[in-house]
Order: sequence, then structure tokens, then C-alpha cells
Amino acid sequence: MKKIFAFTSAVALLTSISATAFAGATLEAVKKKGFIQCGVNTGVPGFAGTDDKGTWRGIDVDVCRAAAAAVFGDASKVQYTPLTAKERFTALQSGEIDILSRNTTWTLTRDTSLGLNFAGVNYYDGQGFMVKKSLGVNSAKELDGASFCIQAGTTTELNLTDYFRSNNMAYTPITFDTSPETAAAFDAGRCDALTSDQSQLYALRIQLKDPEGAVVLPEIISKEPLGPVVRQGDDEWFNIVRWSLYAMVNAEELGVTSENVDQMAASSKDPNILRLLGQEGIKGKGMGLEDNWAVNIIKQVGNYGEIFERNVGQGSPLKIARGINQLWNKGGIQYAPPIR
Repeated sequence: MKKIFAFTSAVALLTSISATAFAGATLEAVKKKGFIQCGVNTGVPGFAGTDDKGTWRGIDVDVCRAAAAAVFGDASKVQYTPLTAKERFTALQSGEIDILSRNTTWTLTRDTSLGLNFAGVNYYDGQGFMVKKSLGVNSAKELDGASFCIQAGTTTELNLTDYFRSNNMAYTPITFDTSPETAAAFDAGRCDALTSDQSQLYALRIQLKDPEGAVVLPEIISKEPLGPVVRQGDDEWFNIVRWSLYAMVNAEELGVTSENVDQMAASSKDPNILRLLGQEGIKGKGMGLEDNWAVNIIKQVGNYGEIFERNVGQGSPLKIARGINQLWNKGGIQYAPPIR
């Protein structure tokens, strides 16, 4: 028993030392400069882009705003760095940004070889195809020999290669650095089809000269879990970003919204809601945050359902159905661990 106790104590000590060595560096730097530097897309409606007043909006933008609300109590304490797909990981690795929230797919290679950690999934997606209706195509299987506009530096390229290889079809890729360039080339007729995450296809379609003249085909050829990314080695910052997202998902499940959060905090008898809103349980100390960190997120940014609907759902120009992004208890797969 003494040997087992000694071994267990040693492991605990080493774990504590390791955690202490890395913990807090990013949070300390963020607090010192007074804002979070957030890496976002160069422009995809619904995910990240500026409105007519120059304000950044989108479901990826709201992930960073949620982290700012948790840390500062102010969701506006964010500055944005637009990044191409090829630039995004280097910007995070180098410390140029604190969070990458840029419709980025969680994969084994990215999770294990880049020194980065995915903090969760804020949108479950899959790669699809968009063509002009005039092409007369109803299925991706009819695109043998077609040319494709593709954004470079994405999982899209490999997925397309795999799909055409497995179906014994040929294609010609035409690559571009940004989503707007890809869409513009498709609009100008430089390729037969545009392929990307299906959410991006809907976002890009509304920017075409004739949106009604294009159609998104039914095939989904990949899994694209999209979510925020942070550097490895700072568990405290990783936890803050992860649980800022999970707080919004849990809030929707518990019926807590930006409109009723104060009332819920004051009068709810549900222990799950009381823990979420910092009235009971571990509160904020486990992440170095104030006890009302989740209240600030929900009040200023919203729960997951609210950010989905206004950015990409029925309250947005994209009008994307929730689909698999619906909560797990409503037929989807969006799910967050409990706050307890």
C-alpha cells in the first residue's frame, strides 16, 4: 500500500508541476493587452464577415465573443485577424492570434502534428457541391470530367481527390486562396462546379450575381466538424475556450436565453441551471474566472440556438436548417458535457 500511495503521490506531483508550468500564460497575456486576438475567415457570410458598419459578425465570431465575455465580462473585447486557409495555423502557432475560429475542420493530423488543440465543435458540416442550374446536373456522380473551383490549403482538396478516385471519375482542380476568389471564379464560369463545406456553399451562393441560378447538390462526401482551435500546452486557456462554447450549448438545452438569464439566475430552482449560472458548484474558480462568467456569455452573446439562428439559421439570409446541429435531445448531435 505504501508503494502504491507513493507512486500515486509522485504522479500527482508531476502532473501538478507540469500543469503549473504551462497554465495561465495565454490568459495572463490576454488580460495584459485587454482583448482577445481572434483569427477568422477573410469573409464567409454567417460565419465571419463585417456588416455595413464594419462590425464583425458570424457564428465563428461569436465563439471569440463568448470567450471575451467569460474573461472580461465584455464580449466586445476582441480584435479580429482575417486569415486565408494557408495562413491560419501558422498565425496561431506563432502567437499572432489567441484563438483560431475560422470554420476549421477537426482532423487527426491537425490535432496531433501541429501543436494545436481543438476546443470543441460549433458547427457540424460536410463537403458538398454547387453547380449552375444551366449545367443540368442533379447529382455529383454526373460530374465526371468536370472542373472544380477549390480553396487551397483546406481538407476540401483531399476529400475531392478521394471521392473521385473511389468513384473512378476524373476532374480538373482550379485552386484559389480565399473563399470570395473561389466564388467569383465560379460566378464567372471559370469552372463547372464549386466544392466546399456545404454551409459555405449556401453562404457563397447568396453572393452570386444570380443566386437562384445555382443549386447545391444533395451529396455530402465528408465529415467536417468545425470548431475553435488553440495552442497546445496551456490547459487553462484551452478550458476557457472549450467551456465558453459548452456553456452556450448547455444554456440552450436548459432553456436559458439572453432574455431570461437574469431571471433564471435569481429564481430558478433547477440545480443544473444554478451551476451553469454560478449560483452553486465550482463556479468560476476552476478556470480563473468570475462566478458569473457564463451569465455574461449568455446575456451578451446568447445560447447556442440563438447564435445559430441569427447567423446561419432561419433568422439569417442563409436560412440553413439546424439538421444535425440540433441538440442531441431534439434529433441532432450537438452535445455538451454537464457543468457540475
